Amino acid sequence: MAEKKKSSWVYTPKEINTARGLRYGLTDLMGGGWNNIVSGVIFVFVLSQGISPLFTGAVLGIGRIIDAIWSLFFGAITDRFYRTRLGKRFGRRHFWIAVGGVLFAILFPMFWISTTSWQYYLWVYVAIEVAISMILIPWETLPTEMTPDYKKRTTLSGNRMFISATGTAIVFFTLAVLKSFNNPNAYLYTGITWTIIFVIAIFTSWRSTWERPLTPEFLAELDAQPRLGFGGFLKKTVTDYFGTFRNKSFRKHLLVYLLSFTGKDFYSTLLPTFIVVGISGMSANSPWILQALSAFGILSTIAAVKIMVSHGPKYLFTLSYVSIIIAMIGYFIVYMTGVNNPMWMLIIVSILYQLGRGILEFTPWNVFPFIPDVDRIYTHGDKAGVYASVMTFFRKSTGALATYVAGWLLEAIGFDSATMTTHANTPLGIQHGIMMIFIVVPIVLIALALIAARTFKLNRENHDVLKSELKRLEDGGSKADVTPKAREVVEMLTGHPYDECWPDEADI
Repeated sequence: MAEKKKSSWVYTPKEINTARGLRYGLTDLMGGGWNNIVSGVIFVFVLSQGISPLFTGAVLGIGRIIDAIWSLFFGAITDRFYRTRLGKRFGRRHFWIAVGGVLFAILFPMFWISTTSWQYYLWVYVAIEVAISMILIPWETLPTEMTPDYKKRTTLSGNRMFISATGTAIVFFTLAVLKSFNNPNAYLYTGITWTIIFVIAIFTSWRSTWERPLTPEFLAELDAQPRLGFGGFLKKTVTDYFGTFRNKSFRKHLLVYLLSFTGKDFYSTLLPTFIVVGISGMSANSPWILQALSAFGILSTIAAVKIMVSHGPKYLFTLSYVSIIIAMIGYFIVYMTGVNNPMWMLIIVSILYQLGRGILEFTPWNVFPFIPDVDRIYTHGDKAGVYASVMTFFRKSTGALATYVAGWLLEAIGFDSATMTTHANTPLGIQHGIMMIFIVVPIVLIALALIAARTFKLNRENHDVLKSELKRLEDGGSKADVTPKAREVVEMLTGHPYDECWPDEADI
């Protein structure tokens, strides 16, 4: 029986190359596509059912908060699932990916059914978010499971950003095409099409990956971890999460990340309403054509890989945020001209925005791998997973807040989604209000992110100094022998005196 388990494809390593990396990354067709469906499509769809902006925002806001809390603990559930019979047979990660994939296939088409009940959309949306967490959280651990080799892990993880950007383009291109037929069931047909594409991608990735074999040595390593009851687990989790804020570099990184991504959320949420209601002569599928220009973000992502090495994250942050601010000013100029159907102008502005957005999404998660090193030299611990969980939790929380606030602001200016469906039947004052929300909020948030990013100190040069000092300490070097340069860099990045760093007892 043991031999049968060991020979299972779930525990059988294979060659890791670019093709394997692409198959692993296919799940991010759904991951990247879903994030843009949430911020850019669901809000408009629910509004189109005649549901008020306030309740539309509540659907996404409440749903993402519930999912954010669920996500905090689900990773630990998969970590411990190897102790169950199902976990041993099907894989502690792959079991949940399969369950989530089946649930997603059932639930996702249900969301696009027309109804005037916001409660229906809320509970179906919550169920979809839970199913997606079952897929993405264990899937994100697979590079670590599949190989200990840094370069091979990079091959696997590096494909994600390109697959994710492709998923964004597919989402909006598919919707633009199907909406162009003016079919009243366009959203439903689009939802079914997305489901087919995403489910094929998920299960291709599921079948093309594997987990670390449950050898006696590995089981002993896993079982050596403390077995905590629910209360102890909850206490340790909360303590670890709050502990991340002692890391100065992480505080700054999280601030830049949340401000910029929340600004992006406001743009995606309000662009369709701004285009169709605020600008004359625009068709219902115009916003989706403009959003399909997200394919240009793939080009800027490729360029960002080289710029990251040559100029560092601060340069990328500045390039991205300045481009987006200029683009938002461009939208304002287009609006003020009052030109009927200024599609060519909007295309130019949208391409500039999408180029900036590609870099905006690329940079934080490429800076992130350096953050746990700062924590390690401060705490003597290893908490990469904790930092990833905190970033994901706050990202989902601020995304929820952005959508809710967008709905609340539309409600506050008197926008009626049931009657104000075109430029012609929307009062001028409401149009101006929509324009102000769409333009001002993203500019303010992105500008604040730009200001914060200008003081971000974790770059390649400083990280090299940090890593050298970390290696010296790991090799048994004395803290008393620290060089002035290393002391300065460690204190600058951690935000703590050097003498408080690298304690004798590790904070695990």
